[in-house]
Amino acid sequence: MTETADIVVIGAGASGLGFANWYRELHPGATVLVLEADAEPGGYCKTIVQDGFVWDYSGHFFHFKEPEIEAYLRARMPGQEIKTVTKRSLIRYAGVDIDFPFQKNIHQLPREEFLECLVDLYFRPSSKVEGAPASFAEMLYQRLGVSITEKFLRPYNEKLYAIELEKLDPDAMGRFFPKADVADIIANMRPKQPGAGDGAYNATFTYPAGGAIQYIRALLRDLPPGTVAYNEPVVQIDLGAREVVTPKRRIGFGKVVSSAPLPMLARMTGVAHDASVFTSNQVLVFNLGFDRKGYKNVHWMYFPDRSVSFYRVGWYDNIFDTDRMSLYVELGAPHGAMFDVDALRARVLGDLIREGIVDDHQLVSHHHVVLDPAYVHVTQASLVETQRVRDGLALAGVHSVGRYGGWTYCSIEDNLIETRALARSI
Repeated sequence: MTETADIVVIGAGASGLGFANWYRELHPGATVLVLEADAEPGGYCKTIVQDGFVWDYSGHFFHFKEPEIEAYLRARMPGQEIKTVTKRSLIRYAGVDIDFPFQKNIHQLPREEFLECLVDLYFRPSSKVEGAPASFAEMLYQRLGVSITEKFLRPYNEKLYAIELEKLDPDAMGRFFPKADVADIIANMRPKQPGAGDGAYNATFTYPAGGAIQYIRALLRDLPPGTVAYNEPVVQIDLGAREVVTPKRRIGFGKVVSSAPLPMLARMTGVAHDASVFTSNQVLVFNLGFDRKGYKNVHWMYFPDRSVSFYRVGWYDNIFDTDRMSLYVELGAPHGAMFDVDALRARVLGDLIREGIVDDHQLVSHHHVVLDPAYVHVTQASLVETQRVRDGLALAGVHSVGRYGGWTYCSIEDNLIETRALARSI
Protein backbone atom coordinates (compact mmCIF):
# COMPACT_ATOMS: atom_id res chain seq x y z
CA MET A 1 0.00 0.00 0.00
CA THR A 2 1.36 3.41 -1.00
CA GLU A 3 1.98 5.89 1.82
CA THR A 4 0.66 9.42 1.43
CA ALA A 5 1.64 12.89 2.62
CA ASP A 6 0.06 16.26 2.00
CA ILE A 7 3.50 17.74 1.33
CA VAL A 8 6.69 15.89 0.43
CA VAL A 9 9.77 18.08 0.91
CA ILE A 10 13.00 17.11 -0.83
CA GLY A 11 16.08 18.19 1.11
CA ALA A 12 16.66 18.87 4.81
CA GLY A 13 18.66 22.05 4.36
CA ALA A 14 17.55 25.54 5.34
CA SER A 15 15.04 25.80 2.48
CA GLY A 16 13.34 22.45 3.05
CA LEU A 17 13.26 22.69 6.84
CA GLY A 18 12.14 26.30 6.68
CA PHE A 19 9.21 25.36 4.46
CA ALA A 20 8.27 22.44 6.71
CA ASN A 21 8.07 24.81 9.70
CA TRP A 22 6.12 27.53 7.92
CA TYR A 23 3.63 25.09 6.40
CA ARG A 24 2.98 23.17 9.63
CA GLU A 25 2.31 26.42 11.49
CA LEU A 26 -0.29 27.42 8.90
CA HIS A 27 -1.77 23.90 8.54
CA PRO A 28 -1.39 22.12 11.91
CA GLY A 29 -3.18 18.97 10.76
CA ALA A 30 -1.20 18.54 7.54
CA THR A 31 1.22 15.66 7.03
CA VAL A 32 4.64 16.92 5.97
CA LEU A 33 7.45 14.49 5.15
CA VAL A 34 11.01 15.68 4.52
CA LEU A 35 13.23 13.30 2.52
CA GLU A 36 16.99 13.78 2.88
CA ALA A 37 19.53 11.79 0.86
CA ASP A 38 22.31 12.37 3.41
CA ALA A 39 22.66 10.80 6.84
CA GLU A 40 22.27 14.17 8.57
CA PRO A 41 20.52 17.50 7.97
CA GLY A 42 21.87 20.83 6.80
CA GLY A 43 22.90 20.39 3.18
CA TYR A 44 25.88 22.71 2.76
CA CYS A 45 25.04 24.31 6.13
CA LYS A 46 26.89 21.62 8.11
CA THR A 47 29.46 22.17 10.85
CA ILE A 48 32.61 20.20 11.66
CA VAL A 49 33.91 20.15 15.24
CA GLN A 50 37.45 18.79 15.32
CA ASP A 51 40.40 19.16 17.69
CA GLY A 52 38.74 22.12 19.39
CA PHE A 53 38.04 23.94 16.11
CA VAL A 54 34.55 24.72 14.80
CA TRP A 55 34.30 24.91 10.99
CA ASP A 56 31.43 25.00 8.55
CA TYR A 57 31.44 23.37 5.15
CA SER A 58 32.16 26.91 4.01
CA GLY A 59 31.73 30.37 5.51
CA HIS A 60 27.98 30.59 6.29
CA PHE A 61 27.25 33.89 7.95
CA PHE A 62 23.76 35.24 8.34
CA HIS A 63 22.88 38.75 7.15
CA PHE A 64 19.34 39.35 8.33
CA LYS A 65 17.12 41.87 6.56
CA GLU A 66 13.96 40.80 8.38
CA PRO A 67 14.04 40.99 12.20
CA GLU A 68 11.12 38.56 12.30
CA ILE A 69 13.18 35.79 10.68
CA GLU A 70 16.12 36.37 12.99
CA ALA A 71 13.87 36.42 16.07
CA TYR A 72 12.20 33.17 14.95
CA LEU A 73 15.57 31.39 14.79
CA ARG A 74 16.98 32.87 17.97
CA ALA A 75 13.88 31.81 19.92
CA ARG A 76 14.70 28.23 18.99
CA MET A 77 18.37 28.45 20.02
CA PRO A 78 18.20 28.80 23.83
CA GLY A 79 21.58 28.96 25.53
CA GLN A 80 23.48 29.36 22.25
CA GLU A 81 25.92 32.27 22.14
CA ILE A 82 25.26 34.26 18.99
CA LYS A 83 27.54 37.14 18.11
CA THR A 84 26.63 40.09 15.89
CA VAL A 85 29.76 41.31 14.12
CA THR A 86 30.58 44.41 12.11
CA LYS A 87 32.40 42.84 9.20
CA ARG A 88 35.88 43.86 8.19
CA SER A 89 36.89 42.47 4.82
CA LEU A 90 40.05 43.25 2.90
CA ILE A 91 41.44 42.75 -0.58
CA ARG A 92 45.04 41.69 -0.98
CA TYR A 93 46.16 43.55 -4.08
CA ALA A 94 49.83 43.49 -5.14
CA GLY A 95 50.95 43.13 -1.54
CA VAL A 96 48.71 45.95 -0.28
CA ASP A 97 45.57 45.41 1.81
CA ILE A 98 42.69 47.66 0.83
CA ASP A 99 39.14 47.71 2.12
CA PHE A 100 36.34 45.90 0.30
CA PRO A 101 34.70 46.72 -2.06
CA PHE A 102 37.53 47.52 -4.43
CA GLN A 103 35.59 50.02 -6.54
CA LYS A 104 34.80 52.21 -3.52
CA ASN A 105 38.34 52.14 -2.15
CA ILE A 106 40.59 52.78 -5.12
CA HIS A 107 41.97 55.81 -3.21
CA GLN A 108 43.78 53.30 -0.97
CA LEU A 109 45.84 52.02 -3.91
CA PRO A 110 49.32 53.32 -4.67
CA ARG A 111 49.02 56.79 -6.24
CA GLU A 112 49.71 55.79 -9.85
CA GLU A 113 47.21 52.93 -9.77
CA PHE A 114 44.62 55.12 -8.06
CA LEU A 115 44.92 57.74 -10.79
CA GLU A 116 44.72 55.05 -13.47
CA CYS A 117 41.48 53.72 -11.99
CA LEU A 118 40.05 57.21 -11.54
CA VAL A 119 40.80 58.30 -15.10
CA ASP A 120 39.40 55.07 -16.57
CA LEU A 121 36.32 55.44 -14.39
CA TYR A 122 35.72 58.98 -15.64
CA PHE A 123 36.23 57.99 -19.29
CA ARG A 124 34.44 54.64 -19.05
CA PRO A 125 32.63 53.61 -22.24
CA SER A 126 29.06 53.62 -20.85
CA SER A 127 28.19 57.02 -22.29
CA LYS A 128 29.23 55.85 -25.76
CA VAL A 129 27.34 52.54 -25.74
CA GLU A 130 23.70 52.23 -26.69
CA GLY A 131 21.47 49.71 -24.95
CA ALA A 132 21.92 47.53 -21.91
CA PRO A 133 25.12 45.48 -21.43
CA ALA A 134 24.94 41.95 -22.84
CA SER A 135 27.09 40.26 -20.18
CA PHE A 136 28.49 40.62 -16.68
CA ALA A 137 31.87 41.61 -18.15
CA GLU A 138 30.31 44.27 -20.35
CA MET A 139 28.38 45.65 -17.39
CA LEU A 140 31.61 46.00 -15.38
CA TYR A 141 33.47 47.82 -18.15
CA GLN A 142 30.54 50.14 -18.81
CA ARG A 143 29.88 50.94 -15.17
CA LEU A 144 33.39 51.01 -13.68
CA GLY A 145 35.92 51.28 -16.49
CA VAL A 146 38.85 49.17 -17.60
CA SER A 147 41.26 49.49 -14.67
CA ILE A 148 38.86 48.72 -11.82
CA THR A 149 37.51 45.77 -13.80
CA GLU A 150 40.85 44.30 -14.77
CA LYS A 151 42.68 44.92 -11.51
CA PHE A 152 40.09 43.20 -9.33
CA LEU A 153 36.58 42.47 -10.56
CA ARG A 154 37.47 40.32 -13.57
CA PRO A 155 40.31 38.23 -12.09
CA TYR A 156 38.59 37.71 -8.75
CA ASN A 157 35.22 36.69 -10.17
CA GLU A 158 36.77 34.46 -12.82
CA LYS A 159 38.72 32.67 -10.09
CA LEU A 160 35.49 32.25 -8.12
CA TYR A 161 33.09 31.27 -10.92
CA ALA A 162 35.69 29.41 -13.02
CA ILE A 163 34.14 30.86 -16.18
CA GLU A 164 34.68 33.86 -18.44
CA LEU A 165 32.54 36.78 -17.30
CA GLU A 166 31.31 37.32 -20.87
CA LYS A 167 29.16 34.21 -20.37
CA LEU A 168 27.34 35.49 -17.26
CA ASP A 169 24.21 37.60 -17.22
CA PRO A 170 24.75 41.32 -16.41
CA ASP A 171 22.72 40.86 -13.21
CA ALA A 172 24.24 37.47 -12.32
CA MET A 173 24.94 38.53 -8.72
CA GLY A 174 21.76 40.57 -8.21
CA ARG A 175 21.75 42.66 -5.04
CA PHE A 176 24.98 41.01 -3.86
CA PHE A 177 27.12 42.94 -6.33
CA PRO A 178 28.38 46.08 -4.54
CA LYS A 179 27.23 48.73 -6.98
CA ALA A 180 28.95 52.11 -7.06
CA ASP A 181 28.80 55.15 -9.30
CA VAL A 182 31.29 58.01 -9.51
CA ALA A 183 29.56 59.92 -6.72
CA ASP A 184 29.70 56.86 -4.39
CA ILE A 185 33.38 56.35 -5.10
CA ILE A 186 34.30 60.00 -4.52
CA ALA A 187 32.16 60.21 -1.35
CA ASN A 188 33.85 57.12 0.06
CA MET A 189 37.21 58.90 0.02
CA ARG A 190 36.21 60.69 3.22
CA PRO A 191 37.63 59.09 6.39
CA LYS A 192 35.33 56.41 7.77
CA GLN A 193 33.93 56.44 11.27
CA PRO A 194 35.25 53.55 13.41
CA GLY A 195 32.98 50.49 13.20
CA ALA A 196 31.03 51.92 10.25
CA GLY A 197 31.33 48.75 8.16
CA ASP A 198 31.67 48.79 4.38
CA GLY A 199 28.07 49.62 3.43
CA ALA A 200 27.59 46.26 1.69
CA TYR A 201 24.52 44.04 2.11
CA ASN A 202 26.46 42.04 4.71
CA ALA A 203 28.12 44.91 6.59
CA THR A 204 27.09 43.11 9.78
CA PHE A 205 26.55 39.40 10.25
CA THR A 206 25.55 37.01 13.00
CA TYR A 207 27.22 33.74 13.83
CA PRO A 208 26.58 31.17 16.60
CA ALA A 209 29.44 29.77 18.67
CA GLY A 210 28.43 26.25 17.67
CA GLY A 211 28.64 26.97 13.95
CA ALA A 212 26.01 27.38 11.25
CA ILE A 213 24.48 23.98 12.06
CA GLN A 214 22.84 25.69 15.05
CA TYR A 215 20.45 27.42 12.66
CA ILE A 216 19.55 24.04 11.18
CA ARG A 217 18.94 22.64 14.65
CA ALA A 218 16.68 25.61 15.34
CA LEU A 219 14.62 24.67 12.28
CA LEU A 220 14.44 21.04 13.46
CA ARG A 221 13.38 21.95 16.99
CA ASP A 222 9.59 22.16 16.43
CA LEU A 223 9.25 19.39 13.85
CA PRO A 224 7.63 16.21 15.24
CA PRO A 225 9.74 13.04 15.38
CA GLY A 226 9.64 11.19 12.07
CA THR A 227 9.13 14.33 9.98
CA VAL A 228 12.61 13.98 8.44
CA ALA A 229 13.68 10.69 6.84
CA TYR A 230 17.47 10.47 6.40
CA ASN A 231 19.41 8.30 3.95
CA GLU A 232 16.40 8.37 1.64
CA PRO A 233 17.13 10.00 -1.72
CA VAL A 234 14.34 10.65 -4.18
CA VAL A 235 15.00 8.77 -7.43
CA GLN A 236 11.79 9.62 -9.31
CA ILE A 237 8.71 11.79 -9.10
CA ASP A 238 5.84 10.19 -11.02
CA LEU A 239 3.73 13.19 -11.99
CA GLY A 240 0.95 11.05 -13.48
CA ALA A 241 0.52 8.89 -10.38
CA ARG A 242 1.46 11.81 -8.08
CA GLU A 243 3.98 9.65 -6.27
CA VAL A 244 7.51 10.23 -5.03
CA VAL A 245 9.73 7.16 -5.41
CA THR A 246 12.71 6.40 -3.15
CA PRO A 247 14.77 3.19 -2.88
CA LYS A 248 12.59 2.31 0.13
CA ARG A 249 9.02 3.23 -0.84
CA ARG A 250 6.48 5.09 -2.93
CA ILE A 251 4.76 8.10 -1.35
CA GLY A 252 1.63 9.68 -2.73
CA PHE A 253 1.72 13.47 -2.49
CA GLY A 254 -0.53 16.48 -2.60
CA LYS A 255 2.39 18.75 -3.47
CA VAL A 256 6.17 18.51 -3.60
CA VAL A 257 8.58 21.23 -2.47
CA SER A 258 12.13 20.55 -3.62
CA SER A 259 15.44 22.25 -2.88
CA ALA A 260 17.35 19.84 -5.13
CA PRO A 261 19.27 21.44 -8.02
CA LEU A 262 16.74 22.30 -10.72
CA PRO A 263 18.25 20.11 -13.47
CA MET A 264 18.24 17.16 -11.05
CA LEU A 265 14.58 17.81 -10.25
CA ALA A 266 13.77 18.00 -13.96
CA ARG A 267 15.40 14.58 -14.45
CA MET A 268 13.47 13.12 -11.49
CA THR A 269 10.18 14.27 -12.97
CA GLY A 270 11.02 13.46 -16.59
CA VAL A 271 10.32 17.08 -17.59
CA ALA A 272 11.99 18.09 -20.84
CA HIS A 273 14.74 20.65 -20.23
CA ASP A 274 17.93 21.95 -21.79
CA ALA A 275 20.57 20.59 -19.42
CA SER A 276 23.35 22.47 -21.25
CA VAL A 277 22.27 25.84 -19.83
CA PHE A 278 22.58 24.73 -16.19
CA THR A 279 26.30 25.18 -15.58
CA SER A 280 28.07 25.91 -12.32
CA ASN A 281 31.45 25.83 -10.64
CA GLN A 282 32.66 23.73 -7.75
CA VAL A 283 34.52 24.96 -4.69
CA LEU A 284 37.15 23.08 -2.71
CA VAL A 285 37.15 24.33 0.89
CA PHE A 286 40.08 23.73 3.20
CA ASN A 287 39.40 24.27 6.92
CA LEU A 288 42.73 24.80 8.63
CA GLY A 289 43.54 25.01 12.34
CA PHE A 290 46.86 26.39 13.59
CA ASP A 291 48.60 26.34 16.95
CA ARG A 292 48.37 30.07 17.63
CA LYS A 293 46.76 33.33 16.61
CA GLY A 294 47.53 35.11 13.35
CA TYR A 295 45.94 38.14 11.73
CA LYS A 296 43.51 40.05 13.94
CA ASN A 297 40.66 42.41 13.11
CA VAL A 298 39.79 40.86 9.75
CA HIS A 299 37.00 38.41 8.95
CA TRP A 300 37.77 37.56 5.36
CA MET A 301 40.15 38.57 2.59
CA TYR A 302 39.84 38.42 -1.20
CA PHE A 303 42.71 37.44 -3.54
CA PRO A 304 42.38 38.50 -7.21
CA ASP A 305 45.95 37.42 -8.08
CA ARG A 306 45.57 34.48 -10.47
CA SER A 307 48.88 33.01 -9.30
CA VAL A 308 47.43 32.51 -5.80
CA SER A 309 45.52 29.25 -5.52
CA PHE A 310 42.59 30.54 -3.46
CA TYR A 311 40.15 33.37 -4.07
CA ARG A 312 39.11 33.94 -0.44
CA VAL A 313 40.33 33.26 3.09
CA GLY A 314 38.17 33.67 6.20
CA TRP A 315 39.06 33.78 9.90
CA TYR A 316 36.66 32.00 12.27
CA ASP A 317 38.87 32.84 15.26
CA ASN A 318 38.38 36.57 14.78
CA ILE A 319 34.61 36.29 15.24
CA PHE A 320 34.85 35.00 18.82
CA ASP A 321 38.47 36.03 19.44
CA THR A 322 39.70 32.53 20.15
CA ASP A 323 43.40 31.95 20.72
CA ARG A 324 44.26 29.78 17.70
CA MET A 325 44.02 30.80 14.05
CA SER A 326 41.11 28.99 12.38
CA LEU A 327 40.77 29.52 8.63
CA TYR A 328 38.56 28.52 5.77
CA VAL A 329 40.22 28.75 2.37
CA GLU A 330 38.21 28.54 -0.87
CA LEU A 331 39.36 27.46 -4.33
CA GLY A 332 37.08 27.66 -7.37
CA ALA A 333 37.19 25.16 -10.22
CA PRO A 334 35.05 24.13 -13.19
CA HIS A 335 32.41 21.46 -12.68
CA GLY A 336 33.97 18.06 -13.30
CA ALA A 337 37.52 19.10 -12.40
CA MET A 338 39.43 16.54 -10.34
CA PHE A 339 41.30 17.59 -7.19
CA ASP A 340 44.59 16.25 -5.86
CA VAL A 341 43.68 17.30 -2.34
CA ASP A 342 47.05 16.65 -0.72
CA ALA A 343 48.95 18.56 -3.41
CA LEU A 344 46.48 21.44 -3.29
CA ARG A 345 46.65 21.63 0.49
CA ALA A 346 50.44 21.90 0.25
CA ARG A 347 50.08 24.63 -2.38
CA VAL A 348 47.54 26.50 -0.24
CA LEU A 349 49.89 26.40 2.76
CA GLY A 350 52.69 27.70 0.57
CA ASP A 351 50.51 30.53 -0.74
CA LEU A 352 49.40 31.42 2.81
CA ILE A 353 53.08 31.71 3.78
CA ARG A 354 53.85 33.76 0.67
CA GLU A 355 51.00 36.13 1.47
CA GLY A 356 52.14 36.53 5.08
CA ILE A 357 49.03 35.00 6.62
CA VAL A 358 51.02 32.07 8.01
CA ASP A 359 54.63 32.30 9.12
CA ASP A 360 56.01 29.83 11.67
CA HIS A 361 52.55 28.57 12.62
CA GLN A 362 52.07 24.83 12.96
CA LEU A 363 49.09 23.24 11.23
CA VAL A 364 47.46 21.11 13.94
CA SER A 365 44.15 20.15 12.31
CA HIS A 366 42.60 20.20 8.87
CA HIS A 367 39.46 19.21 7.00
CA HIS A 368 38.25 19.64 3.43
CA VAL A 369 35.02 19.41 1.50
CA VAL A 370 34.04 19.85 -2.16
CA LEU A 371 30.86 21.81 -2.88
CA ASP A 372 29.46 20.84 -6.27
CA PRO A 373 27.49 22.71 -7.43
CA ALA A 374 28.71 25.76 -5.52
CA TYR A 375 28.01 28.98 -7.46
CA VAL A 376 25.60 28.57 -10.35
CA HIS A 377 26.28 30.40 -13.59
CA VAL A 378 23.39 32.78 -14.09
CA THR A 379 23.24 33.34 -17.85
CA GLN A 380 20.59 34.78 -20.11
CA ALA A 381 19.81 31.26 -21.33
CA SER A 382 19.62 29.82 -17.79
CA LEU A 383 17.22 32.56 -16.68
CA VAL A 384 14.78 31.74 -19.48
CA GLU A 385 15.00 27.96 -19.01
CA THR A 386 14.80 28.20 -15.22
CA GLN A 387 11.58 30.18 -15.41
CA ARG A 388 10.06 27.83 -17.99
CA VAL A 389 10.90 24.64 -16.07
CA ARG A 390 9.85 25.99 -12.67
CA ASP A 391 6.55 27.30 -14.03
CA GLY A 392 5.79 23.96 -15.68
CA LEU A 393 6.61 22.00 -12.55
CA ALA A 394 4.49 24.30 -10.38
CA LEU A 395 1.47 23.59 -12.59
CA ALA A 396 2.02 19.89 -11.75
CA GLY A 397 2.20 20.62 -8.00
CA VAL A 398 6.01 20.51 -7.76
CA HIS A 399 7.68 23.67 -6.44
CA SER A 400 11.41 24.22 -6.84
CA VAL A 401 12.97 26.48 -4.18
CA GLY A 402 16.30 27.66 -2.78
CA ARG A 403 19.57 28.67 -4.39
CA TYR A 404 19.86 25.54 -6.50
CA GLY A 405 16.15 24.98 -6.99
CA GLY A 406 15.91 28.52 -8.33
CA TRP A 407 19.32 28.33 -10.05
CA THR A 408 20.27 31.72 -8.69
CA TYR A 409 22.52 33.65 -6.30
CA CYS A 410 20.87 34.24 -2.93
CA SER A 411 21.37 34.11 0.83
CA ILE A 412 20.09 31.58 3.36
CA GLU A 413 17.69 34.20 4.69
CA ASP A 414 16.38 34.70 1.14
CA ASN A 415 15.58 30.97 1.10
CA LEU A 416 13.64 31.25 4.35
CA ILE A 417 11.71 34.27 3.06
CA GLU A 418 10.95 32.47 -0.21
CA THR A 419 9.70 29.28 1.47
CA ARG A 420 7.63 31.25 3.98
CA ALA A 421 5.90 33.01 1.07
CA LEU A 422 5.35 29.67 -0.71
CA ALA A 423 3.84 28.11 2.44
CA ARG A 424 1.36 30.98 2.60
CA SER A 425 0.39 30.65 -1.04
CA ILE A 426 -0.25 26.90 -1.49
